[in-house]
Amino acid sequence: MLDRINNFFYPFISLICIFTILSALYIEHILSIPACKLCLYQRIPYIFSLIICFFGYFFQKNKFWIHILILTFLSSTILSGYHLGIENNIFKEYSGCTNESLNTIEKEEILKSLNTFLPNCKDINFKIFGLSLATINFIFSIALTIITFKYLHNEKNR
Repeated sequence: MLDRINNFFYPFISLICIFTILSALYIEHILSIPACKLCLYQRIPYIFSLIICFFGYFFQKNKFWIHILILTFLSSTILSGYHLGIENNIFKEYSGCTNESLNTIEKEEILKSLNTFLPNCKDINFKIFGLSLATINFIFSIALTIITFKYLHNEKNR
């Protein structure tokens, strides 16, 4: 039974990561809902997770990949939790989240800044079942961290 779990753990995590990234890209590019900087940063741990899962699948004897995967999901949890805190006014936005580029005087600079406009991180532009994408990512990140911890625990007991 555990061998079957071993064979499916990394592909399962990879599918979740691919689904998450494709969902974010669909919302941004197909539904034309712009992503803030923190939303873009929250995709990075999922991309790293895909790479880690690739190596973990082919080098399953080495527990190093599981530990790195746990750290990656913990970083995703922290990043999405920070974004969730900004959305709920728990934390103050960092300077990269606000769009101060519209305070220019020259016409060319204003037109150029409109083409590179990113929404503020505290603005919630899209919700699913009443939850912001940062909230959903926070829940996913916690769940993936717990799943990976459970897998590591089962591997140690084997």
